[in-house]
Amino acid sequence: MELWVKEIHQDKTGLSFKVKQTLFSGKSAFQQVDIIETIGLGRILLNDGVFMFSQADEFIYHEMMAHIPIFTHPCPKNVLIIGGGDGGAAREVLKHQSVERVVMVEIDEMVVNACREYLPTLSCALNHPKLDLKIGDGVDYAATTKERFDVILVDSTDPVGSAEPLFNADFYRNTARILSDDGILITQAESPFYDSDVQRMMLANQRAFFKKLHLYLFPTLTYPGGLWGFGFASKKYSPIRDFNSERVKTSGLSCQYYNADIHCSAFVLPTFIADNLKGIIDPL
Repeated sequence: MELWVKEIHQDKTGLSFKVKQTLFSGKSAFQQVDIIETIGLGRILLNDGVFMFSQADEFIYHEMMAHIPIFTHPCPKNVLIIGGGDGGAAREVLKHQSVERVVMVEIDEMVVNACREYLPTLSCALNHPKLDLKIGDGVDYAATTKERFDVILVDSTDPVGSAEPLFNADFYRNTARILSDDGILITQAESPFYDSDVQRMMLANQRAFFKKLHLYLFPTLTYPGGLWGFGFASKKYSPIRDFNSERVKTSGLSCQYYNADIHCSAFVLPTFIADNLKGIIDPL
């Protein structure tokens, strides 16, 4: 008998993948965590039945989350990752020699442990000497820490349950407080097709705390609609005007998706997305 796993999004649409086998299934204090082996996309992580990524395309998400801000900031040394328990964002951040320390705050230790065992290509940086992994609530950490960071990456799930506060104004006020004076914040920003209201709310909640505010896009095989967004917020830097493409070309980094041209083109928004965010984000 064939087995398929399906995600239904907002009772409007869905994605389905053919399953070869289930590798891990567990219930943590926060969510149901599953890792499955699929026929077409390799291993997939699901939290509460929602696809987080697949081995086939995770590099797009993680490269675009990490390299856009780090190549925009002239010398990022301290990076905070909130969420990201699979380790993919940390893997990409730690490719940069300028980065001296990465703090990663993940609320669900089960995700970390399951990914260590079944997704080693993502979790390979979780034992890196520059990484300080903390199991805890990223919202509380942002509200209480006295540390300062050049780049903050919010690698969150959808705005439900324990992730909902990661989309609120109080959280963005705290991230602005712990960013350096020229710091950059990147936030997972949902689908422009199915979550346009969430995108407006999220970016509107950031507007009061950041001089520069943008949305950028990337393709995905495992999220509804096939097109997804990240929010870019900075106290100082424009992702285009302050971006030096030569840094990418001379970095020696090996990326499967990200490059200097993709960096710039990702911020060019289709008209329907730009219209939805008119008056909130900045022009390029």
